[in-house]
Amino acid sequence: MTKLAKMIDHTLLKPDATMEEIIQLCKEAKEYDFKSVCVQPYWIKTAKEALTGSDVLVCTVIGFPQGMNVAAVKAFETKQAIADGADEVDMVINIGATKTGDFDTVHEDIKAVVDAANGVTSKVIIETALLNDDEKVKVCQLAKDAGADFVKTSTGFAGGGANVTDVALMRQTVGPDMGVKASGGVRTYEDAMAFIEAGATRLGASNGVAIVEKQASGDTTGY
Repeated sequence: MTKLAKMIDHTLLKPDATMEEIIQLCKEAKEYDFKSVCVQPYWIKTAKEALTGSDVLVCTVIGFPQGMNVAAVKAFETKQAIADGADEVDMVINIGATKTGDFDTVHEDIKAVVDAANGVTSKVIIETALLNDDEKVKVCQLAKDAGADFVKTSTGFAGGGANVTDVALMRQTVGPDMGVKASGGVRTYEDAMAFIEAGATRLGASNGVAIVEKQASGDTTGY
């Protein structure tokens, strides 16, 4: 498919998602050739099986959605997720420690997951809706220092999602080589293009099918 499709993590994280919905998500991901499906840890094995024969990855979430598990629990969850078949892990930072200014704890928390991932792609959800700009910059710096592969805007569960200003700030902070994932609020093709223009290299979206179908209709420019 398109370069745009391979920037999309086709996402279903609602707690009441059924097996049938997860399998449908995977069918769509195979049909449209998305980068990954992003599902709750419980559904990793189901998704892995449903994606057999494709190169679509399985992404899952760690410490989701509030981020307030201790680092050792997040590390265990990461190892279990990878053992179950996860190809990528999106972890939520310790938001409380961030707001307190305890950045040593935040760094250790991130590094525990990165180390547990042991080379598997790790993304750090900084939950932009709950942070001020100084905190966003600091946590992005900590994620980069800890060796994470991406910083990510949002869980989608904290009353706010991605915006282009935050994505641009995150890109400016981490530089050109680290991944930036925009998630929460990527609803249309136009949204996707705006986030990419701002510096996103990955998009988390539950509306990926509509986004790439708009592109396929030809009423678009770019990607």
